[in-house]
Amino acid sequence: MNRQLDLLADCRPETKNIFLAQGTAVTCPKGHLCLRAGEDNHSLYFLLNGKVIIYNLTKNGGRKILFVLGNGHLANESITQEYNSVFCETLEPCHLFKIQRKVFLTLMEQDFALARTLLAYQEQKIRRLEYQLKNTVGNVYLERKLASKLWKLARDFGVPSQNGILIDMDLTVTFLADLLGAPRENTSRACRKLCGLGLIHMEKKKITIPDPEQLKLWNR
Repeated sequence: MNRQLDLLADCRPETKNIFLAQGTAVTCPKGHLCLRAGEDNHSLYFLLNGKVIIYNLTKNGGRKILFVLGNGHLANESITQEYNSVFCETLEPCHLFKIQRKVFLTLMEQDFALARTLLAYQEQKIRRLEYQLKNTVGNVYLERKLASKLWKLARDFGVPSQNGILIDMDLTVTFLADLLGAPRENTSRACRKLCGLGLIHMEKKKITIPDPEQLKLWNR
């Protein structure tokens, strides 16, 4: 399990032992809500295996996906706060490591290496959000935003296939619209344009990128 939780890499051995002893491995089915915004933030969830989405609701009640996370990531956005600020939903059957938030905070107080690693992790997520905000400027074409999202998904979850890099997850137009924060119809048109340019291939719920570097360069 240590290899799946990089945040433990620099911790003292006693910190690792307490962390593993105080937590519990849990299995969640596809579509399970691990976290709900506004509910009590009793536990922290670390993803051991699988994929989850982190999202919030728009003023119209739709979803705006903030992150798609894989192995080793922390599902919670709130660590010191008593209430969750986001929703976390599994995209597939997942194995997670659950530990009480207060126990984890105590370990951070006792072992600065753990606190430093977590700060670095959170800073990285903030940089990702900053990049997303930059790409929400009105003069950025939707297809370029979509290309950027797909390139990142291919980098994080891509597997080699005969036709290029297959993004190893189900990607419906509705899901992509939630990821972009755009209407479904506009997202569908953006998908068709990228397909027409040969930058992506879509078949049912799967997307393959023939040349990720070409997609990255086109997006600049």
